[in-house]
Amino acid sequence: MAAVQSEAAKPKIGGGGGGGGGRARVCSVCNQRRAALKRPKTLQQKKICRDCFYAIFEEEVHNAIVENQLFNPGERIAIGASGGKDSTVLAYVLSELNRRHNYGLDLFLLSVDEGITGYRDDSLETVKRNEIQYGLPLKVVSYKDLYGWTMDEIVKMIGLKNNCTFCGVFRRQALDRGAAMLKVDKLVTGHNADDIAETVLLNILRGDIARLSRCTSIITGEDGPIPRCKPFKYTYEKEIVMYAYFKRLDYFSTECIYSPNAYRGFAREFIKDLERIRPRAILDIIKSGENFRISTSTKMPEQGTCERCGYISSQKWCKACVLLEGLNRGLPKLGIGRSRGLEDNDRKKAARQMKGTKDIDSKPCGTLDF
Repeated sequence: MAAVQSEAAKPKIGGGGGGGGGRARVCSVCNQRRAALKRPKTLQQKKICRDCFYAIFEEEVHNAIVENQLFNPGERIAIGASGGKDSTVLAYVLSELNRRHNYGLDLFLLSVDEGITGYRDDSLETVKRNEIQYGLPLKVVSYKDLYGWTMDEIVKMIGLKNNCTFCGVFRRQALDRGAAMLKVDKLVTGHNADDIAETVLLNILRGDIARLSRCTSIITGEDGPIPRCKPFKYTYEKEIVMYAYFKRLDYFSTECIYSPNAYRGFAREFIKDLERIRPRAILDIIKSGENFRISTSTKMPEQGTCERCGYISSQKWCKACVLLEGLNRGLPKLGIGRSRGLEDNDRKKAARQMKGTKDIDSKPCGTLDF
């Protein structure tokens, strides 16, 4: 399989030669094959061969699955597939482990088409090839079908600022709706250790206590329509890249054209700086997040259901319905930052239009009842 990669996505591979006349070093694990790399996750200076790296990588994922009891035999599992390195490696490894350890799972690929020309259409072609390569059925749901809008259309209306808010909210719900269509028991995503450490920092910076209390959980959404699992919770992004590169997996490595200024990017750069100084920092941040205790006096939002579409929400309307209402009424800032970004005239106009939700006939977010 031909790997679809940019030069930046390729891992830096240490040379096999050492001191003493350029004699090749052998793997520190098997002591047989030629050493090829150092693990970014550890501080060990000893190198290991590719085969031992594959075995260690897969065994760590297997241990995370077994120790946290992520799956039960006979379950239908949807793999959130974007065509990127994380979801591609997840689909490959989960397929291998399912056969090797007899998990007894029915696996499916689930993709979301946000409607981003020159990005998502290309990455979906990668997912379609993965469908054939791994023998996994593929389901694609689109923003256009669910919400009546594409991200290209949303960006034209709102600009490049705050567009990630729309995409994040819509994408999360689109995955749940796609999973409901497939009638799966759980949804697995390729969120890795770097992603989770970034989320811990972001929730601290935002003062988001509700999300901070659950962002490090390996299983989330148990009170929602479909639980989500993160088998890569303790897997470093660099090791995922190395695994995909050495295995020559077919993946798409271009970044989203609308995300260069995303707030998360600043947390990501900070995490990378910490990792260069101390690789263990990523796992330490996750451990700190796991050990946070929320004060009993802290008022937490109560989960209910959206009056409009039936999706889980702590408000009368879920965030997706609020954002969609703003788009449909020509008030795209409605719902951004709890409407604090609206000018007074816009806020008054929005309040008048939001009165009496029974009279609203614009399209709700999604078409499935939960």
